[in-house]
Amino acid sequence: MNPLPGVRRTPHELALLRGGPRAAVTVAVVSLYLRGAVVAGAPGTMLAVESEAGDALPELPPPGVALDPPPELGQAAWAGYDEEPPSDEELPDAPEADLPDDPVGSDWRALYLESAVYQCLHEPSGLRELVRDPVVTWAVAEVRVGLAAAGLVGWPALWATRAARRRLRVLRKAYPVPASRRGLPDHAKLLAVALHGEPALRVLVPRFALRAGLVPRAEVRDRGMLRHHPRGGTGNGGGVYYCGGGGGGGGD
Repeated sequence: MNPLPGVRRTPHELALLRGGPRAAVTVAVVSLYLRGAVVAGAPGTMLAVESEAGDALPELPPPGVALDPPPELGQAAWAGYDEEPPSDEELPDAPEADLPDDPVGSDWRALYLESAVYQCLHEPSGLRELVRDPVVTWAVAEVRVGLAAAGLVGWPALWATRAARRRLRVLRKAYPVPASRRGLPDHAKLLAVALHGEPALRVLVPRFALRAGLVPRAEVRDRGMLRHHPRGGTGNGGGVYYCGGGGGGGGD
């Protein structure tokens, strides 16, 4: 459940529709980071830490066991967020005839994806390794199964349907990349990351995204520019890296 007007899919689902498994896993990582369950490790890696949000995640089922969402997971989906979930009466009327409901439960599938990511990050890992991990691959596939059941991806290729792509365009226009992270609630940050990817990461979680390897470092290769820059040194050796889009200031 998403409390933003016109949004009835989880950020994890929207990211999967937009950018595939890497985008969906990125949303899961950022969600865990915002709730204090994941931190940046050595350059280009992430690491899970003990936290209330991590403890609230559901246990992963044994291999080969079908998922059966426990009924109590409805409220657990919001554990660690900065707001309480709105009631059905508080949600705006946002019909989406071209996006059927997931009969299983979007929040439930998103929680299992986050649980898989959290479990795998008990050892430092980069995003590439995380996406390729068999447990995470399984959890991403479960999110895709939910999208297929809702008619948002087609068989057999499991690509986003025309209606899903159209709805993504509408949402990207309705929710552009925020100008600043100040005052933005966590669910809005996740939606921005889901819809826009790297540009949103550079605005909303710039330091974490850079240190964790979620965005590439910008590289200055013009040695002539480095020689004439007052702080560029002699220009010997390889390129100099800097945080693009960090904007200075405090931490994420």
